[in-house]
Amino acid sequence: MRTLLILSLALSAAGCTRWSLDHHLNSAYRAYAQGECERVMLELSQAERKSRARGYLQPEISLLRGQCLERQNLFVDAAQTYQFIVSQYPRSEYGFRAKARLETLRQLGHYDRPEAATAAPAGL
Repeated sequence: MRTLLILSLALSAAGCTRWSLDHHLNSAYRAYAQGECERVMLELSQAERKSRARGYLQPEISLLRGQCLERQNLFVDAAQTYQFIVSQYPRSEYGFRAKARLETLRQLGHYDRPEAATAAPAGL
């Protein structure tokens, strides 16, 4: 009986964490739709804290954060966020969306692709 009680408490705690994570993510999307980027950033931070064991949510959280940074005209920060998504999740839906956002920023003149580093001998 005691084992059953402990098991049910553990399962309900895991469900509460998931519900709380979903709540913060949904609240972030609602705030984004209303143009409240400060609230979006707060909700995303709270969702990130709840999602540490769910790495598959990171690219979604990061993409919404990048879009909010764009709305705040923080284009360099948005581009770096998108580059993170592309480098960590290149074949995911969010990786493709981040590439598209980078291309849009480039076309608008807010982002230049970094040039590849070239090796050169050091002068003496």
